[in-house]
Amino acid sequence: MTRRESGREERRGARPVRDGTGSLLDRIDPTVLAVVGSGCTSANGVFVRLSGANAGTAAFLRCALALVVLVPMALVELRRAGRRPARLLALDAAAGLLLGVDYVFWAASIHHVGAGIATVLLNVQVVVFPLLVWAFLGDRISRGFLASLPVMLVGLALAAGAVGQGTAAHAGPEGDPWLGLAYGLAAGITYAGYLFLSRLAGGRGHTVTPVCVSTATAAVSAGLLGALWSGIDLMSLDARAWVWLSLLALTGQVLTWLLVGSALPRLSATTGAAVLVLPPVMAVLLGALVLGERATSVQLVGCALVVLAIVVAQRGSRTT
Repeated sequence: MTRRESGREERRGARPVRDGTGSLLDRIDPTVLAVVGSGCTSANGVFVRLSGANAGTAAFLRCALALVVLVPMALVELRRAGRRPARLLALDAAAGLLLGVDYVFWAASIHHVGAGIATVLLNVQVVVFPLLVWAFLGDRISRGFLASLPVMLVGLALAAGAVGQGTAAHAGPEGDPWLGLAYGLAAGITYAGYLFLSRLAGGRGHTVTPVCVSTATAAVSAGLLGALWSGIDLMSLDARAWVWLSLLALTGQVLTWLLVGSALPRLSATTGAAVLVLPPVMAVLLGALVLGERATSVQLVGCALVVLAIVVAQRGSRTT
């Protein structure tokens, strides 16, 4: 949070944020938590691909299955930390609605450009999020951040295979790089909206409850959009698909948000920015190792440009 945002919170009389309120996660090195959480994020696309589920089904079950774990944890936290204010619960719920839409678009992108590249495309949120802060909270945008925008856009187009040599062969004959790019950008934009609303809500002494509420509303929006788009197909899933989707829910929805959410407030700006670079890099590597995805040389150049834009954007944001 910038000094300007902190000042706003003080003027509103908000309580200071207590990260984890003495939970077990607070006793673990935040860098370890952030790296493990990033690793979970990087594997999400692989789990979606291995499950064979369509976009709507994968997005919905990712949230619905996670609630089996999150609801009991949230109830325990509420007994310990007390009720969460209604205004913050409303922000958590609104954030989750955007997150569910993000999951559907992102899963659809995987089917067109592959798990690794889809995760790279999702990182457009790194530049969309500061734009939201500028538009709604009035924070300044640095020249360094503005310089990252064209680099990011070119990198995303190259990574998706929309220009140059085309998409890699692993996407199959049904793969459309332009659709993959469009879905990936839509996922990144809605993801940035989720992060923005979650930032407004803050933890305020609760760690699990915000994740649980946003996951519940994400299941609603993912279920509705998925049903209208690709359908929610539960009957055709075999045992192996349920295993992969359960792993997606536990790692991508439970562990990722609890670990990263606990770690980032305690990390230095430099370390936090470095962690943001890990998911796209690790996702491309996992896609190659597990799924045999082979990006073209042009796509790899695009991935490098996206990583460069992330670094430039984060450095620029620290100057505002």
